[in-house]
Amino acid sequence: MLNIIIFFKIAIFLFGLIVGSFLNCIIWRVSIKKSFLKGRSICPKCKHQLNFFDLIPLFSFLVLKGKCRYCQKKISWQYPLVELATGFIFLLVLILFWNNPSLMIFLLIIFSFLIIIFVYDLKHLIIPDNVLVPAIIVAALYRIIEGLFIYKSLLSLYYLLSIAVPFIFFLIIYLLSKGKWIGFGDVKLAILLGLILGWPNILLGLFLSYLIGGIMGIGLVIISKKKMKSEVPFAPFLIAGTIITSFFGTPILNWYLKLIR
Repeated sequence: MLNIIIFFKIAIFLFGLIVGSFLNCIIWRVSIKKSFLKGRSICPKCKHQLNFFDLIPLFSFLVLKGKCRYCQKKISWQYPLVELATGFIFLLVLILFWNNPSLMIFLLIIFSFLIIIFVYDLKHLIIPDNVLVPAIIVAALYRIIEGLFIYKSLLSLYYLLSIAVPFIFFLIIYLLSKGKWIGFGDVKLAILLGLILGWPNILLGLFLSYLIGGIMGIGLVIISKKKMKSEVPFAPFLIAGTIITSFFGTPILNWYLKLIR
């Protein structure tokens, strides 16, 4: 039995590496407005078509010492980091949600969307609608099906509340700042995060997002990489807070409730 468990953990981690490699491809192709459903992978710098052995997740990067086989230019660290992050996230999903297969599959899919948004906003300071909108549709369909079969309603009131609160909150910030403090993409992202976390976990997710963002912002200012007025993407912090809450939200909330009793 133990060997089977270890096998599944290794398998899901390797599967996560493969998915991470695919997500890197999507991130790049979305940025150049090219379909990821057709065409062979190429080096972004020399445009040489890559062979299978150039695309083995993590392994190829290590063997090639972080350089393109054909032009010898450096390969961005984004590629192995995204692959590793996806592998570990998939592994955590398996460990924590193996007893709920439908939720586990949903999280594997929706976290893949979040990883794309995380990296894309970090690099380009924009959340692509052609990634965000499908993610919202997937999350909404899952919650609707879940509501019909479990809560016997179209969409649980808790999820309507978890959507409305962050959406209105971010919309007010967006309107008051005229888009200077957050972009409208963050407002739309709030819908997705509400569907993922539900109520009251969305509150914890937002709190962690601002906490992580504040710490990172202060750190960047201290090491002089950013100025106080510099534009910093907020979606990565929102997504980090959401993923942490998805994994550890219940124990964190239970710990907090014990403190205030």
